[in-house]
Parts: sequence; structure tokens; C-alpha cells
Amino acid sequence: MINRLALFASGSGTNVENIFNYFIGNNQIKVEIILCNNKDAVVLKRAKRLKIQYFLFDSLLTSDEEIIKFLKSKKITHIILAGYLKLIPKKIIENFDQKIINIHPALLPKFGGKGYYGDKVHASVLESKELFSGITIHLVNENYDEGKILFQKKIKIDSEDTVATLSKKIHKLEHEYFPQIVEKYILNKL
Repeated sequence: MINRLALFASGSGTNVENIFNYFIGNNQIKVEIILCNNKDAVVLKRAKRLKIQYFLFDSLLTSDEEIIKFLKSKKITHIILAGYLKLIPKKIIENFDQKIINIHPALLPKFGGKGYYGDKVHASVLESKELFSGITIHLVNENYDEGKILFQKKIKIDSEDTVATLSKKIHKLEHEYFPQIVEKYILNKL
């Protein structure tokens, strides 16, 4: 059986492209589709360039039932949040129990929750004078960034780090580890 991934994204899609490229030629895991809630997101241009089918939806107008029906029609087994900024509705979580994975650009439980994404996270980490930051890959539950942690990788923060330099370091970790952990989790090797 092939595990079919739906990648949810709202922004530029660097993690989407990285995950897609990682699974090219994999006979057990395949990126099936991208779901996006932002008509202006750069990830849609990436999808066209990579020839990945995508589904653009309005999170206020598209019902949870419609999204679930669509995902089931595509035989999706897992949802990967790759820069998706909305809270996943309870009905979708129930239909994909323990099969929705997110990445967060900090070491949870610190610097997580509603409003903590992207540069906002890095700015908060630096303002708090933390010695370390990193990534957290976790399962998704009904609350932002509170699902079971699958993996964390930390890096030391240098005294000269800025939001931009920290962001670059975190992106490097995301690209290195996110696809690997997704694969290990799906194949029960974590």
C-alpha cells in the first residue's frame, strides 16, 4: 500500500518542495496533493512548476466535510502541515487521527501556540535571551502546537544572531529533518 500525503501550506512552500523532492521515487510514500488556503501563496507557483496537483480553498467558505470528502477521494493517508497557519478543525483531526504531522520552528512547549509562527517565533526566542532554539516535529491535536512530540533538534544561539540568521539556521534544520521524520513515523520506524 502506498501512503499518500496531502501537504497543507499557506506560504512560500520551501518545505513543500523539499518534502516532494525527498519522496520522489519512494515506492511507499507519495506526495499526492497540496492544499492551500491562500490564493496569493508562492507555494501555488511551486506546485505548478513541480507539476503537483493542488486544491485552493477558502477556510471560511469550504466546510470541513468537503475537505474530508476531497482528501478521501484522493486516498490520502496522512496530512503534513508544511507552513500551514490555520488551526486544523476537530472533524479533520478525528478523520486522520494520529496521521497529521506539523513542524514548528522552536523547541516546544516554549514559543508555541496561536500567533507563534515564522519570524514572530524567532523574535520571541531572541528577546527571551534563550541559549538554544531548534525545531519540533509533532502530531496535531485540537490546540496549536500541543500534540505529541515526535522529534526535536536544537541548535545553539550565537550572541550575534538576528531574526534573519536564526531563521536561516532553523530552515536548514527543517529541510534536513522534516522529511526524514515524516518517513520514519509513517513507516513505524521512529
